Amino acid sequence: MAPWRSALYFLSSVLFFLTQGLGMNLALANLNQIQGSIAATTTEAAWLSAAYMAPNVSLSIILVKVRMQYGVRAMAKVAVTCFIGASVLNLFISDLQSAIVVRFLSGIAAAPLATLGFLYMLEIIPPQKRGTIGLCLVTMNTLLGAPLTRLVSPTLIDFGGWRGLYTLEMSLALFVLPIIFLLPLTAPPRVKVIVGTDIVSYLFIAVGYGCVAVALSVGRPYWWFEAPWLGKMLVVAVASLTIAAIIELRREHPLIDFRWLLSWRNIHIFGILLIFRLLAGEQSAIVMLWYQNAGLLFDQLQMLYLIILVFTVVGGFVCAALLNQGYSRSIQIVALVMIAAGAFIDSQTTSLTRPEQMYLSQALVAMGAAMFVPPTLADFFNSAFAKGPAYVVTFFVVFMFTQVIGALIATASYGTFITIREKFHSNILSEQIALTNPVVANRLSTLVAPYAKVVGDPIQLNSEGLALLSAQVTREANSLAFGDAFFLAGAIALTALVLMLVHLTFQFCQSKIARPSASSGEAA
Repeated sequence: MAPWRSALYFLSSVLFFLTQGLGMNLALANLNQIQGSIAATTTEAAWLSAAYMAPNVSLSIILVKVRMQYGVRAMAKVAVTCFIGASVLNLFISDLQSAIVVRFLSGIAAAPLATLGFLYMLEIIPPQKRGTIGLCLVTMNTLLGAPLTRLVSPTLIDFGGWRGLYTLEMSLALFVLPIIFLLPLTAPPRVKVIVGTDIVSYLFIAVGYGCVAVALSVGRPYWWFEAPWLGKMLVVAVASLTIAAIIELRREHPLIDFRWLLSWRNIHIFGILLIFRLLAGEQSAIVMLWYQNAGLLFDQLQMLYLIILVFTVVGGFVCAALLNQGYSRSIQIVALVMIAAGAFIDSQTTSLTRPEQMYLSQALVAMGAAMFVPPTLADFFNSAFAKGPAYVVTFFVVFMFTQVIGALIATASYGTFITIREKFHSNILSEQIALTNPVVANRLSTLVAPYAKVVGDPIQLNSEGLALLSAQVTREANSLAFGDAFFLAGAIALTALVLMLVHLTFQFCQSKIARPSASSGEAA
């Protein structure tokens, strides 16, 4: 392929990923700004994310077989056309109920876009480099949506609120439609691979994944132990996935090869990918919540998001260059060190911390996140493609599950941890506040001094001072809780680094022991 044509395919892949990433993040990143326009509370607005994720998380499973049977172009045309239709419907939303329905349809329509982005990237990569350079660039593209969303959101919100956000989504959808006709993908031979049992299995998998996605999206706002229906939803998820596994284990040509998927090697890869999402969640789930609680606006954070975006791209290309030279384990060690260092730096945050103090730490985390996962995914990717189309479906199941469900797990876990630690620190700080303490009394008098000229009632003035002092206690408790969350992310990265070094040492010792045994056998 000519260089100029390769560049067009590369840009097309980036555009598909950005279209999918912006569609997923626009509502999630702007819930506080748009909930008023749809007459929803903060808790109710969480259903927008749940409605989008519920169908989106599982559709990539069946799309691989749809591509094999009906062709890439047919799938792409239908997918992008449906996405344009869903984007247009977003412009006519007026209340929460219609927003939830349209977000559900958007989740269905956006699912093929990531798959198309993946295929367009692989189109320009030689087969022997797809497990190295290809995966690095694909992983990099999956991380671009979140920071870019927060870069463009202020202007779009000012332009037209909810409609301003989704006018951009519709524009991107219209822009990617001609790509399918002007830059066609290589069409593999069509094979009839979809059978009735595939549809039955997929329905159970979709219900299971959908229930998990909904529970993780709304569990923290409704609180886990306060809403009994969350437990029932998780029971339905476990039952549905169990039935799907039973069906698939009895089939000669399963939709998902659970035996291969649940081998020890693949479970190990699965765990590493989930750890990656927890580490990447340091930016999407902690930093964004921190500045949202601090009351900073998006335009004050744009330089921080730009740094995250730039160093994500740098990390992707550096990883591709090093992985192509065979430095897979070294890349992961360096990536974990960078993520741990960035998270531990952020753990020193206070209520006075501003974006300028996080430029270095977030650059380290962004670059480390882009470098960490491709070396792990490379072996899994190559073995799946070597085994045949059935295993490609299983690869997409693992990849998309860890990317989407893993991101939801990270957000729910960190959010829950922050809430618990905030209550803990609030109790500790509140116990130390006694009006007989001269320091507390002096702070209280300082807080009420501006109101003394307008509030004549001393009891009311004292109540106002206590309310202001309580607000300061809550703010400091939040700062300490977010510091604990950053420390937790750093501890996870450090633990992963130690386990990796132990594993590599064990492998090295095994190879040293095996070599003398092999030499003695040859001599005998």
